[in-house]
Amino acid sequence: MSAPSATVSPALPRVAVSQGLAITVLALLLSIQPVTTDLYLPALPSLTRDLGAPVTAGQLTLSALLLAFGASQLVWGPLSDRFGRRPVLLWGLAIYTLASLGSAFAPSMELLVAWRTAQGAAMGAVVMCARAIVRDLYDPLAGARTMSKALTGLGLIACLCAPLGGLLSQTLGWRAALLALTVYAAGTLALVALRMPETLHTPNPRALQPATLARTWVLVLRNPTFWAFCLLTTCSYGGLFTFLAASSFVFIEVLGLARTQYGWVLLSTALAYFGGTFLCRRLLARHGLRRSVALAGGLSLAGGLGLAAVAALGVRHPVALLAPFYLFMVAHGIHQPCGQTGSVGPFPQAAGVASALNGFVMMLVAFAIGGWVGTHLNGTVWPLVQGILFWSVALALVAWTLVRRYGEPDARA
Repeated sequence: MSAPSATVSPALPRVAVSQGLAITVLALLLSIQPVTTDLYLPALPSLTRDLGAPVTAGQLTLSALLLAFGASQLVWGPLSDRFGRRPVLLWGLAIYTLASLGSAFAPSMELLVAWRTAQGAAMGAVVMCARAIVRDLYDPLAGARTMSKALTGLGLIACLCAPLGGLLSQTLGWRAALLALTVYAAGTLALVALRMPETLHTPNPRALQPATLARTWVLVLRNPTFWAFCLLTTCSYGGLFTFLAASSFVFIEVLGLARTQYGWVLLSTALAYFGGTFLCRRLLARHGLRRSVALAGGLSLAGGLGLAAVAALGVRHPVALLAPFYLFMVAHGIHQPCGQTGSVGPFPQAAGVASALNGFVMMLVAFAIGGWVGTHLNGTVWPLVQGILFWSVALALVAWTLVRRYGEPDARA
């Protein structure tokens, strides 16, 4: 089989999977990322103190996980194009379950970082396959609508994770919060094993050959549509990850919230994202893909500028700082389904590689953000504010230039 074409082929045969099952499985698979972070973020300051580690080491439990998450997708993607999504999913979920147990009982920060790195590598298989499955089952526009529904489920799960993580860490300790990840992964593994069929109609027997793999990577990386949507998802996630990496220290250590109260902070941001996924479907139906992304870019910029204005005025109340960030999260609920489906849309026969490269770029940036946040936390709100402002400006520029130029012109609901 030759290298896959960059042209979308609407005549590609598709495996029949009921929409209800597809959305449920996709929601659970995609949600493994916020579950992995949101459940333990309220416990991050306490686990850092309990293990006698510096703040930078605590940040490494998040940034190392995400670096492994991104890098591993470069391996999982071609494997899924060669052998199918189902075996890669099963292996990824099994490894994740074992790594979750190791994390929960880690006796030192060094071992915790190692187990979290293994979690991240396994999580790469899960999320990468979820994005590729969307391309296996749907054309790009229908995929954006389906992805928005799955991400609505992600938002709902994230809403539950935030207060649950705070409650578990407050009452049972940080190890209980990490142990909850094992339960989630085991349940998802059982559902996939029992109900989810293989979605890749025709695996590529040459997908792992170096020459074929190199041609496929070049094909994806030279495609301007891929980069437009890849940068859209990266900038949007960059703002969110800045908040995730810095907010536990800012809201708990600087603003004085309890861990359970911080759980409600995460819940409120998840609700804003939840609303954004609903708004996404309405905008797609009325304005199409490019216009929807452009409108969301305005919301992102308004959120970043509003947060900077509140901080510059010297306001240090949690609600005042959160209010403009909600605009950013609503926009995040629009950018992610559009960007994730748009980045794999041109590659119906190489969705695994395209999804992997998109995920790798996102997590490479997240790792850099984690390092930056770990060295810039200074007992003020400014590292959080400056990071989100930067990504909101970059996001608006990508939405108004690259996506406007290279997004699918006929992408309407």
